[in-house]
Amino acid sequence: MRVVVIGGSGHIGTYLVPRLVRAGHEVVTISRGTRAAYTDAPEWREVRQVAADREQQDREGVFGDTVAALDPDAVVDLVCFTLESATALVERLRGATGHLLHCGSIWRYGPSHSLPITEATGTAPVGEYGVQKDRIARMLKEETAGGGLVTTSLHPGHIVGPGWHPIGPLGNLDPGVWTTLSAGRPLRIPGIGGELMHHVHADDVAQAFELAVGQRDAAAGQDFNVVAATALNVRGYAHRAAAWFGQTATLETVTWEEFREQTPAEHAQASWEHLHRDHYCSIAKAATLLGYAPDHSPEDAILESVRRLVDEGELKVATPLIA
Repeated sequence: MRVVVIGGSGHIGTYLVPRLVRAGHEVVTISRGTRAAYTDAPEWREVRQVAADREQQDREGVFGDTVAALDPDAVVDLVCFTLESATALVERLRGATGHLLHCGSIWRYGPSHSLPITEATGTAPVGEYGVQKDRIARMLKEETAGGGLVTTSLHPGHIVGPGWHPIGPLGNLDPGVWTTLSAGRPLRIPGIGGELMHHVHADDVAQAFELAVGQRDAAAGQDFNVVAATALNVRGYAHRAAAWFGQTATLETVTWEEFREQTPAEHAQASWEHLHRDHYCSIAKAATLLGYAPDHSPEDAILESVRRLVDEGELKVATPLIA
């Protein structure tokens, strides 16, 4: 079938597009620019790439026309962030396309009340990003339940892979955390370090999308958590990360107030956004309905990303990796 992937050169598309080509699909990507995928693959030579500025075309009300003109059997939307944009695409593709698959986020759930979080037990989202992702997922489910366009939403955790920085042990992108751990210096953590983060390798997210594309009936009208089989908390993550450099983590607990005083505002806020949600999600539904089976543990995926960053000189560390 012909599959159009919106945002095909990003984190997920880097792995999804080659997967779809290998599965025998004709693939067309839509991206704003001509940036290459994070990891090269020979399958990209068989892909038609279309340049389009979605934000501008959404403002003009023509983005759905751009997608529909490609005559897709299925559309994978990896870069939709507002209910308005999602609704416009649904209304244009209704009756013209067989299946629309949307990339959401586990931030559709608010701070956890019980673990693991299933698609039916998450709390109400907090923050505009999570609120929009939840609204989109609910709209898509209602669309399909009402006999309209066949839709599916897949909700990844913190996506990680070679070529970009992973969410680190403190729930932020502060490169200094890696310098501290690799040097064996004390790392200050807010609270006791029990807060959870649920990572997922980009290729495992791609696996889930490939499965959903190939099993439309099973995926129709469904929403799925797409994460690794396990999750890491702050202290476990820090201890594993230090060990990759032959060090033992020394963790000093501080209050959130102290942490904010000692941490650049951008990183402190990112830590709060990730850690107060305390997410650990179930993949039972995706495993049962789609056969989803992630190939990467969070620590393996993160180590792969860190190794690439260190090798390319994009992450400064005090001692070499030994893992």
